[in-house]
Amino acid sequence: MRATTLLRTVLGLKCTRVTEVRYGPTGVVAEVAPTKRVPICSGCMRVCRKPYDHRQREWRHLDVGGMETTLVYDLRRVDCSSCGVRVELIPWADPGSRFTRDFEEQVAYMAQVTDRTTVSTTMRIAWNTVGGIIERVIGRLGPSDRLADLFHIGIDELSYRRHHEYITVAVDHIQSKVVWAGEGKSAATVDKFFEALGPDRASQLDTVTMDMSPAFIEAVTRGAPQAQIVFDRFHIQRMAQDAVDKVRRDQVNLLAGTDDARILKKTRWALLKNPWNLNSIEVDKIAEVQRENRPLYRAYLLKESLAEILGRKQVNVVREKLLAWISWARRSRLPPFKKFAATILSHLDGILAFIATGLTNGPIEGLNGKIRTITRRAYGFHSASSLIGFIFLCCAGLVLNPVFKIPHPLQR
Repeated sequence: MRATTLLRTVLGLKCTRVTEVRYGPTGVVAEVAPTKRVPICSGCMRVCRKPYDHRQREWRHLDVGGMETTLVYDLRRVDCSSCGVRVELIPWADPGSRFTRDFEEQVAYMAQVTDRTTVSTTMRIAWNTVGGIIERVIGRLGPSDRLADLFHIGIDELSYRRHHEYITVAVDHIQSKVVWAGEGKSAATVDKFFEALGPDRASQLDTVTMDMSPAFIEAVTRGAPQAQIVFDRFHIQRMAQDAVDKVRRDQVNLLAGTDDARILKKTRWALLKNPWNLNSIEVDKIAEVQRENRPLYRAYLLKESLAEILGRKQVNVVREKLLAWISWARRSRLPPFKKFAATILSHLDGILAFIATGLTNGPIEGLNGKIRTITRRAYGFHSASSLIGFIFLCCAGLVLNPVFKIPHPLQR
């Protein structure tokens, strides 16, 4: 068997001829060419018989026998009647890329399952290069339309780069997959999601779960006015915990320098925990607060009673009890809870929608935890687009198998 024939088989490249093999400075160099001798436009995939020029290009391929493998070809440009001057379509790489598709899919697979140092060291490429490769793989192998058939979605934001930058993600509740992500956390960012979704598909949305961000509420009301906005229990109870902690800090400042201040030491986590998670020491702390600091214990009771109300299933019962709770909070003489009660009243319909639908931002919070891990793994990506590509790679349901090769249109 000729060396060129053997190498073509080893490389696993379809619709590709190996014309020469030699050793280069870094490993094996294979001169290749498409089996179709007439060039095809990479823009519209039409046969073009008008040559424009050609220039030698190199592409990094998967290693052969532990040696770096480079493909070399005199890449032609064609004068397409529809697209103008374009490079020809080649079966082993995307236009503009200096890596073969097999190499890029291997890099993307490793980025899914391991850390940046392993990817960079094993594949011998810079970490920033991985970002561009991921974007191309997502564009090539990802779903053609992520925004199809959306009925129940959740929207949330998360920070990256030490809380100086934000991205907003939209998740399909049915499939628990990220379907859209954009830079920023403003109403304009969510508007971009609805622009991509289009008015017809936006009109199909039934529910949108989110936190109580005014920007998100404004954008969703404008983009999908028929959709029911749902504020889930997690964010409401977190706001109640913040109010309790604010009361505790106010009491600490008020009683500073007195014997009563000693009672409030090490009570923070006991006040914020669920009662069934308290240990014996924390139970004693709560009992001591009940005896000695009535305002703080009143705040604790407000938090726990709200949790009990939100655990009910009957919408009418919850409405009645929430209105009673709001009245109690307003009479509590606790400014943090007075403010929180006003927030609950202004968002009452969205809170009751959580009781009616049972939808929460839980799947989004779970994905956000995974995304934060991805953000740490993607440290070094200085653009939101690269990080968003990484999120789609790991959280959009894309399954990569470096052994199974999805054929390119020229290979079918």
